[in-house]
Amino acid sequence: METSRNHAGAQWRKSSYSGTNGGECVEVADGIPTTVPVRDSKNPAGPVLLLGADAWQAFVDGLR
Repeated sequence: METSRNHAGAQWRKSSYSGTNGGECVEVADGIPTTVPVRDSKNPAGPVLLLGADAWQAFVDGLR
């Protein structure tokens, strides 16, 4: 896992299960091969975690 602050052009999305207040979830960006950028929706200008696609998939599978 790495951290980064330079994903200004990324298209971020949140889960459809997120609350309507917008501060209760993480956001992920698509379109970066083998990497899933993740950030805190309450702090979109803050750091971005860069997770390997396999690690992200394992995390999501564990939530199900």
